[in-house]
Amino acid sequence: MSETLTLIAPWIAEQTKNLFSRKGHAWLLEGPSGLGQYELGLELAKAWLCLQPQDQQGCNKCTNCHLIDVRAQPDLYVLMPEVQMLDLGWPLNEKAQKEIDEKDRKPSKEIRVEAVRDMVEFTQRTASSTLNKIVLIYPAEKLNLYASNMILKTLEEPAGNTRFIVSSEAAHQLLPTIRSRCQTHTMVWPNDLDSIKWLEASGLEVKEANVLLKASGGRPNDARELAELGIDANLWNSIPKAILKGDSSLLSGFSPREVISILQKLCSDLIASHFQFETRYFNQSILPKAKNLHSLVQLFKDLGREAKTSDHPFNSGLMIESLCIQANKAMQDQ
Repeated sequence: MSETLTLIAPWIAEQTKNLFSRKGHAWLLEGPSGLGQYELGLELAKAWLCLQPQDQQGCNKCTNCHLIDVRAQPDLYVLMPEVQMLDLGWPLNEKAQKEIDEKDRKPSKEIRVEAVRDMVEFTQRTASSTLNKIVLIYPAEKLNLYASNMILKTLEEPAGNTRFIVSSEAAHQLLPTIRSRCQTHTMVWPNDLDSIKWLEASGLEVKEANVLLKASGGRPNDARELAELGIDANLWNSIPKAILKGDSSLLSGFSPREVISILQKLCSDLIASHFQFETRYFNQSILPKAKNLHSLVQLFKDLGREAKTSDHPFNSGLMIESLCIQANKAMQDQ
């Protein structure tokens, strides 16, 4: 998502209130993607740093809240992969920004050891305007092994009044030693009615909200991201028929990674439909009947392998066409 949502979901606000007064210097916010780990982490940081918190949340009016909104809060250290920091508007340190600007390297997709070193130094400084300093790590599973080991001592015994928010969409990938140093909060999965209301309040029509919520497997933040990609109800509902016809043009405007995700969802639902199970992403009524279960299972495996290299600099158009051909063949096999 390109920027922090300005409309905070009610379930995120409620979780912020629940965590605000809890004891402990390190919290692990865990759960599957699309439930708002980053948003909750940021709202919790804002509440803890706010000069005049209201109803156990940030007031969104004081200097400290404003500094978070403009990505300039000196008592908040955000530890993320550089690609996500740039996407979410967080500044890189001067050295890293220079290296990227001068094309010496590309933004990192992992949380780098150098960033962890800077974070450790941050925890040892005196807070600027409150008693607290906050470290927000997201997504924590992007800590590589060296960065993970480097963070352990500071995470266990942080200097001063430093508090850690460790947000993860794959907590099982974290080192057990990191998980054991945190108190765990499992993200709340909102019901569909609350999710639809929030998506409507965010600007989606009712039909779009319903279709995209199902397309995201019931995860409202992921539904919002689908809308930001330009996917609407008509496009989503047209995908199964288009792939069955061998037409890849509908997906030509997306990245290979995005197309793989879409085809994985379609394949998953076709397999579920084969066994007459409830589908998760597409309405049952728009799915063609695929006859060869073995071909579908093989397609799902192949898509998983393709996902591992989808960010490599291949010819995206050719890759997307090839992916759609594979999907078409699996759906057509007798």
